[in-house]
Amino acid sequence: MKMKKYLTWGGIVLAVYLIYVVVSLAMTPPVSELKDKKFNMTIQVKDWQGNYHPLVVGPKNRYWTPLSQIPSEMKWAVILAEDASFYKHEGIDVKAIKEAIKYDLEKQSFARGASTITQQVAKNLFLSREKTLTRKAKELYLAKRMEQELTKGRIIELYLNVIELGPLVHGIGHGARYYFGKSPANLTPRECAFLAAMLPGPRVAYNPYKNLGKVLKRSNMILGLLAKKGVLSEAEYRTALAQSPNVGRMQRKVDMSIKEVEVMANHTSATLPEQPLSQEEMNAQEPKPGAPEGAAPQSAPEPAQEPAPPASPPAAQEEKQ
Repeated sequence: MKMKKYLTWGGIVLAVYLIYVVVSLAMTPPVSELKDKKFNMTIQVKDWQGNYHPLVVGPKNRYWTPLSQIPSEMKWAVILAEDASFYKHEGIDVKAIKEAIKYDLEKQSFARGASTITQQVAKNLFLSREKTLTRKAKELYLAKRMEQELTKGRIIELYLNVIELGPLVHGIGHGARYYFGKSPANLTPRECAFLAAMLPGPRVAYNPYKNLGKVLKRSNMILGLLAKKGVLSEAEYRTALAQSPNVGRMQRKVDMSIKEVEVMANHTSATLPEQPLSQEEMNAQEPKPGAPEGAAPQSAPEPAQEPAPPASPPAAQEEKQ
């Protein structure tokens, strides 16, 4: 009698849960709207301090990059590193899901997600980042709908324009300028592999400011995958492998942030006793003839910085969430 009661309540709970999932899916924007290349939508992205910010997905975003302006090396770098079966599956990689379930059961946690690129687009555009069965169910449904409504080219275009590559750096257009100071169309194979290598964890694990060696090692592996796939010739592969990514821009940003911290740390409320000015200092403070009263003394211009050497990166593959 008790068993029958438990089964009845279990069935009711399951029915309510399924109704909730169906209703929440019905409230998501129609996937078919994404077919329009002029379509714009605003999503919320979280910065590295946990705060949310709006991000426009579409041509109204100044960093938006159409697929035609993205090098094939960039497209293939992310496909081979993140979802090698992208052109074979219909939004869901059943084999990868089975392996992920087995792994998660062994670890007793959601350690591996087995998300395809299509699933990641669905999650980024319509869902939260919480790791729950409900979110995963929604993700699978939306991925199937996307594969029915959109071309593979459109899906990879959306993916490359929303991926996270740094602190509030989303999309290949922003990432190419942030790290290399150039448009995506001008990225070298080495730079493409470098950006693709960051995708599993740009905040910590594959953050080039913290783990540059790890990013370089993974990007070397991705270059190998591009050569094996035939995207790069043997000569192009060797050339890219011999290049070093231009980390000068990154290092300057790191040095600048450290300098800012030091300047702030030197601020103090203590007041030092005033020292009498030397004659030379007093002369320096006197306004020059013809200068407006109260004008600040002019200092010698700083020498211009030398341009940083050209950049380039490497490749590898890791688990996806």
